[in-house]
Amino acid sequence: MDRGAERRRLLDDEDGLTDPTGVISVQDAYLSKVRNSRLYLATLVSVLGPMSFGFVLGYSSPAIPELTRISNPELRLNDVEASWFGSVVTLGAAGGGLLGGWMVEKVGRKLSLMFCSLPFVFGFTLIIAAQKLWMFYLGRVLTGLASGVTSLVVPLYISEMAHERVRGTLGSCVQLMVVLGIMGVYLAGLFLDWRWLAIVCSIPPTLLMVCMCFMPESPRFLLSQGKRREAEEALLFLRGPDAPVEWECARIEDACEEQGSSFQVSDLKDPGVYKPLLIGVMMMMFQQLTGINAIMFYAENIFQQAHFKQSDLASVIVSLIQVVFTAVAALIMDKAGRKLLLVISGIAMAISTTAFGVYFYVITELHLLASQTNADLSWLPLASMCVFIMGFALGWGPIPWLVMSEIFPVKVRGFASAVCVLTNWTMAFIITKTFQDMMTTMTSAGTFWLFASMCVLNVIFTVVFVPETKGRTLEQIEAIFRGTSGP
Repeated sequence: MDRGAERRRLLDDEDGLTDPTGVISVQDAYLSKVRNSRLYLATLVSVLGPMSFGFVLGYSSPAIPELTRISNPELRLNDVEASWFGSVVTLGAAGGGLLGGWMVEKVGRKLSLMFCSLPFVFGFTLIIAAQKLWMFYLGRVLTGLASGVTSLVVPLYISEMAHERVRGTLGSCVQLMVVLGIMGVYLAGLFLDWRWLAIVCSIPPTLLMVCMCFMPESPRFLLSQGKRREAEEALLFLRGPDAPVEWECARIEDACEEQGSSFQVSDLKDPGVYKPLLIGVMMMMFQQLTGINAIMFYAENIFQQAHFKQSDLASVIVSLIQVVFTAVAALIMDKAGRKLLLVISGIAMAISTTAFGVYFYVITELHLLASQTNADLSWLPLASMCVFIMGFALGWGPIPWLVMSEIFPVKVRGFASAVCVLTNWTMAFIITKTFQDMMTTMTSAGTFWLFASMCVLNVIFTVVFVPETKGRTLEQIEAIFRGTSGP
């Protein structure tokens, strides 16, 4: 019997996959035999990468104040140097997105994750051993490069390992671990100096490299390479010994053969490719256009105006809000669905950024009116910031990365994900670097009202264009864009 006939037999054969009454579907019957413990273990190991990514993002906040005051003139940062110390990570991450797109196709998801541990560790080692400013910058670029690779590879790895019942929850763990990493480095920064903080930050990527040696490669990547036996072994590890993995393997292999083996530029004419690519790129743009970097930029000033004098403690409070609501999003993702959370998130951010604009308008344009009425408006930016962070963490923080990992056909996942990651980090750099100019030319109120209008647009975009992926297999999601019925 040839391979195609054998696969069709497996897909058609429901023996052992339905209950005696025939009430439940083949897919549900299969999932009832799945055990998730090792899937959770593989996910836990892989999200050490996003935790490392969070350490990189958070490191500059506690380190820069100390580095601007140290006695060594060779390492002391001025305002311009401190700005580059914080922002050069985004340039490295943009390059990492491109590198990650190439790596996941050439060496696979598992080896890409192991290799990206090296620039994390080398980057922090350069910072620890720094004797000149260039060592700081190169260390930050290397850790940014690793962060870019991680932000692409880990969502793909998790989405290709997980089944549809838990894919949303496990995929949301990527953003959860990022914000946990940020909070962790803020907390550690209360007690450690910048060198010891860098040493602590190098621990998660070291663990990632070691532990990934014992985890399987993505079954979908193995099947795209024609390695069926290895794919079945990976699925047995992830689904447990009782699951008839030959059925899932045949389903994935069937979808891989329909698409062809490798990506060609001509594939961009295929609606099953260009539609999800456009949606992924727009979601990454909208994530940055919500104003998340502006809100975080103002966080310290907002807490000071609300009489929180310890700015380092304020950073911990902000990161704690992010962690709590990102965890809430992870818990409800596979029940509430992606679209509903995106809409709620967009509305919450639109309201809060509008309130920010009102606050800045009152204290600048209507300063006299505020002083005459003795109005204390410090509660308004504080409340607005909390609502914004909660809204972002519920939807537009984790979901664009999750959807990016779900909507692309397997043969274009590397290329399309690289484009999305490059878009995200490029937009982050542009908005961070032009924010002060926007505040000058458009006023503070106008800038935040612009962000509010972007949040309204992202709600409309979500309702009209973003498909609901909850409860669907990756092959069924691909079928939506192809305009065919799912497998």
